[in-house]
Amino acid sequence: MKDSELFALAKKAAENAYAPYSGFTVGAALLSKGGKIYSGCNIENAAFSPTNCAERTAFFKAVSEGEREFSAIAVAGGKNLNFEENCFPCGVCRQVMCEFCDGDFRIIVGNDREGIKAYTITELLPESFSL
Repeated sequence: MKDSELFALAKKAAENAYAPYSGFTVGAALLSKGGKIYSGCNIENAAFSPTNCAERTAFFKAVSEGEREFSAIAVAGGKNLNFEENCFPCGVCRQVMCEFCDGDFRIIVGNDREGIKAYTITELLPESFSL
């Protein structure tokens, strides 16, 4: 699958975001090594700490269905579905990615003005916790 196709799926997943407090919608499209796509969106909560990011939603959905091997994730986010800036995964999401992915796992981010770019998880979290 092309990075642009995965990114388009992440933008589509953002449409399902529940973000009544911030208005900042995020979508993620997670690609398994077997070629299956798992989507996720951010889900806010008035108490804030129970809020879940789009990336973790996609990972937890995939893992709960038995998936354990992944090759890439695309992340798209913005205020009220306006994708004007890159939306990078937070540190917690990066650490979750490290739990299930090799160092060459790709994270695709982008925006409507500049296009997309891919990074490896090692580039975005060089000193992760690991066993």
